[in-house]
Amino acid sequence: MTFWEHLDELRKVLFRSALILLGAAIVFFIFKDFMFGIVFAPTDDNFVLYRLVDRILGSLNQEPLGPFKLNVINIDLPAQFFIHISTSFYFALVVCTPIILYQLWTFVSPALYPKEKRAAVRAFSFAAVFFYMGVLVGYFLLFPLTVRFLGTYQVLDDVTNQISLRSYISTFFSLILILGAVFELPTVAALLSRFGLIYKHTLKKYRRHAFVVLLIIAAIITPTGDPFTLMAVGLPLYGLYEVSIMMCREKKEEVE
Repeated sequence: MTFWEHLDELRKVLFRSALILLGAAIVFFIFKDFMFGIVFAPTDDNFVLYRLVDRILGSLNQEPLGPFKLNVINIDLPAQFFIHISTSFYFALVVCTPIILYQLWTFVSPALYPKEKRAAVRAFSFAAVFFYMGVLVGYFLLFPLTVRFLGTYQVLDDVTNQISLRSYISTFFSLILILGAVFELPTVAALLSRFGLIYKHTLKKYRRHAFVVLLIIAAIITPTGDPFTLMAVGLPLYGLYEVSIMMCREKKEEVE
């Protein structure tokens, strides 16, 4: 195929991906109550993480977290409608990630040898799995902890928190999608190791340096910037670094 024929194939792949995203976004837009029920579940003390923590504290004879209810307000006239649209799109993006990856696979697979195809299939599969792991960690752990801490934090009793809808949704998807993206670190490390660019001993050697760098990255990508959220993002990032070490190969000379 010529360069322009390749470009035409890429255009078709991108067009199909856009149609899939649009269709899924329309479905989520229609089922508004279901979608926003998921989004706003962490604003209530009935959320699964809060109940789990209360159960653990109870078994340790400690005081439970107590009642919690975060009130979200809207102060911008058209905000609810446009946030409805953007939330539908982000939900569609999260759900359709494996389908989009498959579309990209159909574009690159004809150019690969059988051995390369098997490696690429594993890479795409790991990428999808780790992405969803990041999304689940963000939704069930990082975001609820952030909401619970920042939503109840007060400098004075007289200063009450009134969380805007735009601020809540922005923080929600920032943390969820960022965690989904950073959980791709082991997949990227495994690919680089397969290509001979990094090795297990290299990552082990720079563990302490990586911890500092990952904390800096966490400070950049966290939307709030407070120390609590910084550590809540930084520690999972370092955990991913350790998983990356396990997924990398040893240098041939060292194995011999």
